[in-house]
Amino acid sequence: MTSITTVNPATDEPIAEYPLMDQETAFEKIEQAHAAFLVWKDKTHEDRAPYLRAIAKELRENVDNFAQLMTQETGKLLRDGKTEVELCAQIFEYTADHGPEMLADEERTHSGGKKRGVVAYCPIGVIYSIQPWNFPVYQPVRVLAANLMAGNSVVLKHAEICTGSGLLLKDVCTKAGLPDGLFEVIIVSHDTSDEVIAHDLVRGVTMTGSDGAGRQIGQTAAKHLKKTVLELGSNDAYLVLEDADVELAVKTCVQGRLYNNGQTCVSAKRFVVTDAVYDAFVDAFVAQMKSVKMGDPSSDDTQIGPLSSKEQFATIKEQVEKSQAKGATLLCGGDPDDRTGQYYPATVLADCQPGSPAYDDEIFGPVAAIIKAKDDADAMRIANDSRYGLGGGIFTKDADKALKLARDHFDTGMIRINSFGTADPNMPFGGVKDSGFGREHGGFGMKEFVNAKAIYLP
Repeated sequence: MTSITTVNPATDEPIAEYPLMDQETAFEKIEQAHAAFLVWKDKTHEDRAPYLRAIAKELRENVDNFAQLMTQETGKLLRDGKTEVELCAQIFEYTADHGPEMLADEERTHSGGKKRGVVAYCPIGVIYSIQPWNFPVYQPVRVLAANLMAGNSVVLKHAEICTGSGLLLKDVCTKAGLPDGLFEVIIVSHDTSDEVIAHDLVRGVTMTGSDGAGRQIGQTAAKHLKKTVLELGSNDAYLVLEDADVELAVKTCVQGRLYNNGQTCVSAKRFVVTDAVYDAFVDAFVAQMKSVKMGDPSSDDTQIGPLSSKEQFATIKEQVEKSQAKGATLLCGGDPDDRTGQYYPATVLADCQPGSPAYDDEIFGPVAAIIKAKDDADAMRIANDSRYGLGGGIFTKDADKALKLARDHFDTGMIRINSFGTADPNMPFGGVKDSGFGREHGGFGMKEFVNAKAIYLP
C-alpha cells in the first residue's frame, strides 16, 4: 500500500487520497520536531501559554470546518463535532491557565531538613502520539496541549480514516503561530511506525486505542525503553441500584450508550441492574432505544449516524451474533436494514453471560448489554468482573453510598454518579487493568513526559 483513501461511512464514497511517507521522510519530521524542541524547551511556561491560547482561538474560528470534516470522515454527528472542538479549545485554555503553576519548581528539603532541594519538571524531547478515529480532534489535542506546555514537541500518527482531521489540526496550529516543527503529522504504515518508536530522538510514546493495539505498541516501546501512556478500551459498567431514580437512569444510560454513535471508550456499555428495579428499567430503556432516530449525521434531528467504517460495522454485527449464540436475548435492534452506509441500529441485549462479547469485550457501537444483579453488592461484583477498568457509573439516591462504592470498591479510573460524561479538563482521565495506564487532563498529563529532576543544593 502506497496511499490512504478516506471514505465517508454515510455514503461509502471516497473523500481524499493521501500518499504514505517513507521511513526517511518520517525521520525528517522527527528531526524537525527535535530541532524545534531545543528552542522551545528554553522558554518559560509563561512564555508558552499565549501560544496555547492562540490555538484555542483558532480552533473556535474553524469549528465549522472541523465538524464538517469529522462528520465526513467518521460519521460523527455534526453537533457532536462542534462540541468536541469547543472541548479542545477549553483544554488549551485550561493548560495555559494552570500549567505554569502545576509545572513550577517545587521547594523541598534534604539531609534531614537541613539543606535546600528543588524538584524541577523538565521537558524530555519528542513525544510520539498514536491516536484513534473516534474523536479526531480531541484525541491528539489532549496530548498536544499538555506536552507543549511541558516544553516537549509532538509527532502525531493519526488513524487512517481521519487523516484529513489530523492535517487540519496541524494547519490550525500553524495559523495560530505555533513555531514550525513543534507539532508534526506523519502518514505512515504500521511497520514505519514501529521504526519511529525506535528512533533515538523519540523520548516517549502515547497511544489511545484497543487493548490489543496497546499491547503491541507497548511491547515495541518497552523494547526500546521508551516511557509510555496507554489509554485503551473498556466495557464500562453502569450500576442501577435498588434505590435508583429509574427515570433518570434510563435517560442517562441511553445517552451514555449512544453518544458518538456508541463509539466512545468511556461510554456506558454494560448496564448492571438490580432485581428490584430490573423490569421497570428494561421496559423504559428498550422503549427509548427503539425510538432512536438513525440517519444523516449532518441533520439536527438525527440521534445516531453510521459507524465509522465497513470494518467497524462487520465487527459489531459479529459481536452481537456471537453474544446471541452465547445466550443473550435480543430485545431490540440487531437487524441492520439494507441501506447505503455503515448504519447499525440502536440495539439492546439482555441475559448477557460471561464468555460472550457483550459481557467480556468492548462493543464499540450502539449496543447495550443488560445484566441482572441480585442486589447492590452483586451489582458491584459484576461491574468489577471485567478485564477492563476505564470508567463506570452508579445510579442511587444515596450520594454518600455512591461515593463510598466509587472510592473503595469500583475498580476503574473514573466513576460518574447519576450522570454521564466523557472528559473534563480539570479531572484526570485514564484507567487500570487492560484499560491501560497513565493519566491525562487535570494537570496529570502535563507530568507524564517530563523529567522530575531532583536538585540538591548545599
